[in-house]
Amino acid sequence: MNWHSISAAEALAQLNVNQKQGLTGQSAAQRQKKYGKNKLAEKKPKSLFLRFLEQFSDFMVIVLLIAAAISFFTARISGDGDYIDSIIILLIVIINAITGVVQESKAEKAIAALKKLSAPHARVIRNSKPAEIASEDLVPGDILLLEAGDFVPADARLLEAVNLKAEESALTGESLSVEKNASARCPEAAPLGDRKNMVFSSSTITAGHGTCVVTSTGMETQVGRIAHMINQEDSPQTPLQQKLAQTGKYLGIGALIICLVIFLLGLMESVPPLEMFMISISLAVAAIPEGLPAVVTIVLAIGVRRLAANRAIIRKLPAVETLGSANVICSDKTGTLTQNRMTVTELCSPSGPAAFSSAEGQTMLSFAALCNNSTLSGGLDRPSAAGEPTEVALVLAAANSGKRKNLLELSFPRVREIPFDSGRKLMTTVHSLGGGRYRIITKGAPDVLLRRCEAYAVGLGASPLTAAKRAQIEGYNEDMAGRALRVLGVAYRDVERLPKNADEIETRLVFCGLLGMIDPPRPQAKAAVRECQQAGILPVMITGDHIVTARAIAKELGILRSKDRSLTGAQLDAMSQKELSRHIFEYTVFARVSPEHKVRIVKAFQSRGAVVAMTGDGINDAPALKAADIGCAMGVSGTDVAKGAADMILTDDNFSTIVAAVRQGRGIFENIKKTVHFLLSCNIGEIITVLAAFLMRLPTPLLAIQLLWVNLVTDSLPALALGVEPVDEDIMKKPPTDAKKSLFAGGMTYSIAIEGCFIGMISLLAFTIGRVFFDGAGAPAAGRTMAFAVLSCSQLIHAFNVRSEKSLFEIGIFGNLKMLYSFLVCLALQVSVISIPALSAVFKTVSLNMVQWLVVAGLALSPLFIVEIEKAWNHWKAKKGL
Repeated sequence: MNWHSISAAEALAQLNVNQKQGLTGQSAAQRQKKYGKNKLAEKKPKSLFLRFLEQFSDFMVIVLLIAAAISFFTARISGDGDYIDSIIILLIVIINAITGVVQESKAEKAIAALKKLSAPHARVIRNSKPAEIASEDLVPGDILLLEAGDFVPADARLLEAVNLKAEESALTGESLSVEKNASARCPEAAPLGDRKNMVFSSSTITAGHGTCVVTSTGMETQVGRIAHMINQEDSPQTPLQQKLAQTGKYLGIGALIICLVIFLLGLMESVPPLEMFMISISLAVAAIPEGLPAVVTIVLAIGVRRLAANRAIIRKLPAVETLGSANVICSDKTGTLTQNRMTVTELCSPSGPAAFSSAEGQTMLSFAALCNNSTLSGGLDRPSAAGEPTEVALVLAAANSGKRKNLLELSFPRVREIPFDSGRKLMTTVHSLGGGRYRIITKGAPDVLLRRCEAYAVGLGASPLTAAKRAQIEGYNEDMAGRALRVLGVAYRDVERLPKNADEIETRLVFCGLLGMIDPPRPQAKAAVRECQQAGILPVMITGDHIVTARAIAKELGILRSKDRSLTGAQLDAMSQKELSRHIFEYTVFARVSPEHKVRIVKAFQSRGAVVAMTGDGINDAPALKAADIGCAMGVSGTDVAKGAADMILTDDNFSTIVAAVRQGRGIFENIKKTVHFLLSCNIGEIITVLAAFLMRLPTPLLAIQLLWVNLVTDSLPALALGVEPVDEDIMKKPPTDAKKSLFAGGMTYSIAIEGCFIGMISLLAFTIGRVFFDGAGAPAAGRTMAFAVLSCSQLIHAFNVRSEKSLFEIGIFGNLKMLYSFLVCLALQVSVISIPALSAVFKTVSLNMVQWLVVAGLALSPLFIVEIEKAWNHWKAKKGL
């Protein structure tokens, strides 16, 4: 039912209620059975156990569990009781699962926060008399009584309104209080912010009082529709989650195929099945980077700490990486790009623009402060005010110019007031000048005020208001309004005797000038928008405010450029989603939009392959925050609902903070790519070593437990060090990471394959040297130990190669001290498992002599020189444009 499009009498008739009598207790109870309680439904959160089980759904984890099971049954069948491989694999999987649960976002709090927005009590007419009831007991048809300061507990159609204003910015995005009119009838398609005859749940009454009839409760209210959208909307997987899942799937399938092929080949060659099981398990362990999930999680967690230091709190770990891929930032205007604080920015006397410090400016500000019901507080250097936003702006402008309202009132005490009225569009106060004389001050809509003036101020005197001067002042007003300023006029008249009639008081006034105010942009927002555009990111403004205001702010910030277009919610309603998606990149400003529109806009960008970040602070932003690839809520002015639906919270409410966060996100993504590059090239080296030895009918050069050690210890610490590599200074001059491109785009696959093959070759060479020169006729203990040592140490050296595309000799080994420390620690651990008898028994190694260690050192250092040659070749090709 479009309650805003019908009269108050029709609304009462539709709801079958009498305004004076209200509902009876019996009829209210019957309606509650039909409509339910006035509260929001809540989506049941997943249990801790279910969230733990979900961690095992990853394909790579499933393959590891299969490998652990095979290892367990192989050990059981062989009767040697060696379950250490299966135990270690199982422990890895469980630790990863626990880490995943701990690092996941907290249980969804958005709906709980919405529920807290409900007023605990409501004043209604029941059984023909006023009564106070619990707000959750409200039902459609209840006659609701509202006054200034009340929190609106349900959606309602106004029946009576006396100077009633409601603050709806959290719901509509409009920063100004909305003036309400009970007698108005709005078009059916009127946007939420234009429904002047309605009040909505979650809004606040800032002025006046009124009576209304409840039309919707609970999930049927406007805020209830938002709650439903939050429940229905699922956060999309981040690009990194998608890419890692894809990588894990490929690695897992590849490992299974290799294991199956090798197992079948072994059986054809009459190799005992038990031996083939062990070789297959070694290959599976070699193929899967067991430490990758934990390393990526820890790298993201490190990124979280970095971002927190830069005033961006991450609620969901993968959001760190998503920042690096973002190429569209959809930002709410009010409180995000602007300060959410009306500010007087311009004064205009009857002769033209006036400075705040000029005589004309000081007069206008003094009169605006006196004809004002807001209260001033605070010191001379930091004044503050409370009241209706427009009046607060006037009082603060006067105070900042040296005209404090409380001191002015001591000199010119108020003796009478004619309150603002939406019909007159004026407010008047009368002040004593002493000696029986009075000063009348009137402020209000310039067009209405000018009709009550017969003169205009000239310095300290006045001149007759001619038709030409009136037209000139009207021109100033139109110019200011065209620049999205909210304009108020101020006039006065000094009298010897105070007229008794109110109409007489507001006549024969002297026009002083115009005061223009706006919710100004944040000081850092313009530079942040420019940096976004340089980084290949499209900034888009989405607001519930009027189109003129939105365009003016967007132009000032640089969001709306010459070729860009703007769109209103009404125009958006006339477009299909397909049409919107087709033209979405033509628009950078969306005005007068609803929560549903914001979600449509986000999804339109996503349908064109964009990775969308959405910033906002209001309840109306919550569904879009959740639908976006990364939702960024404001920490100071943001509602709990917005924070609960977001992936990231900006603690300083500054749009520029998200740009700094994008820079960090890009750096973190690059570091994760380096980590994946390092780990996979190392794993390929392990696969080559085991597979080549099998094909050459050599003994297994590396045991499963040795491969696990390399993957979990000597690989993981350098990988973590790569995760804290300093961010490249030029990273914001590059385009965003293409979410569609593979994690291995840009030649990374080629590099991983070449480097991995080389590591495998030198490990196999070490095994062969050990077998031929140092082992006797028995088991290849020395050869296996040398292969183990070369594999581990060459990977430690290789970690320095992956730090940058630049030469290591150019960036130096001290650019990342954590890498140096991890190298030394891992080298010491590797020497320990070979040299300490108790550990060598577990890892089935033997002590190496000086000659053997020299061979290991020489082979382990060789990847450094090979990769340096590769880098030089790549730089030469790039320089030549090949």
